[in-house]
Amino acid sequence: KMNVEHEVNLLVEEIRRLGTKNADGQVSVKFGVLFADEKCANLFEALVGTLKAAKRRKVVSYQGELLLQGVHDNVDIVLLQD
Repeated sequence: KMNVEHEVNLLVEEIRRLGTKNADGQVSVKFGVLFADEKCANLFEALVGTLKAAKRRKVVSYQGELLLQGVHDNVDIVLLQD
């Protein structure tokens, strides 16, 4: 069984690594950057699923429900907790 908490924590680390602080001081990263990153590709079996879980837990926020590579590469994924 996949440990969702663990996956979400890994996701937070990767967003911190790849992201930049926005005007509000929150760390954000483009979905395309996260998706294209080799380390993320190897870490997450289902990046989109992990993002959805993180969003449900109010760890991240982003526009829309389902993120698709290519279509949503410019969507900002914002870390809500530091």
